[in-house]
Amino acid sequence: MDGKARAARIIEEVKRAADALTTETGMQPGLAVVIVGEDPASQVYVGSKARTAKDCGFKSVKHVLGAETGEAALLGKIRELNADPTIHGILVQLPLPDQIDEAKVIQAIAPDKDVDGFGLVNVGRLSTGALDTAFVPCTPAGSMILIRDVLGDDLSGKTAVVVGRSNIVGKPMAQLLLAANATVTIAHSRTADLAAVCRGADILVAAVGRPEMITGDYVKAGAVVIDVGINRIAAPEKGLSDDGKPKTRLVGDVAYASVAEKAAAVTPVPGGVGPMTIAMLMANTLTAAYRAAGKTPPVF
Repeated sequence: MDGKARAARIIEEVKRAADALTTETGMQPGLAVVIVGEDPASQVYVGSKARTAKDCGFKSVKHVLGAETGEAALLGKIRELNADPTIHGILVQLPLPDQIDEAKVIQAIAPDKDVDGFGLVNVGRLSTGALDTAFVPCTPAGSMILIRDVLGDDLSGKTAVVVGRSNIVGKPMAQLLLAANATVTIAHSRTADLAAVCRGADILVAAVGRPEMITGDYVKAGAVVIDVGINRIAAPEKGLSDDGKPKTRLVGDVAYASVAEKAAAVTPVPGGVGPMTIAMLMANTLTAAYRAAGKTPPVF
């Protein structure tokens, strides 16, 4: 499954729809990204999101706050963005410094601007099947598109196993699969005989954060496998970096080579779920702008 190519098609759809909205109403979709501190990985993610938003024709605003920023100051910035009619999506880059309560910050974002889909209102909408009104977290939303591209919209009769129970990926992924009529199991680190549970899956989603944990022995022949993991491991075969340490490479939670021998389809890392996550952030922001304009948003 080529997530990069699929994401590019979604971005093109977003561009066309954003242009149509601006032409018809004068409204330009707006995305604000807030980052606290100077974490290099977070800076890369934020920069990529901001560039993609501009490429889509959005108003793209980035607020960089110092690592010493207090909780009250960050909440004040969110209140300001909640009240700004030119901003339709608000994203606060995680993780946050220790002095800030992440849960409090997430819940402070207005539900109709919560394009990450992490707030309790959107979590509740998703869990009760109100997909038409929910903002779905971007990684599960993108993963679901890849699954539907292979298996279709109705997953009746399919067995799905989600390995990982996080609020960001595991739980919303399970809810989306349930909504598509799959029979779903959420497995995790305390699941007995995890390999046997996974081997029963027609659809296997790995979201555990352990490099190449899911091997071919975990996979049923003909299964569709979604690898959500992004892990950096040492790659001594690539030589040494300037500081004398071994260079690194990115791998997923799935041992791609061994799983690809058995699976009908599997996402690579990089180039799989990652690009889809950013594409769905743009799609969610576009949806928020359409709703703010009183228009019916496109379906992705």
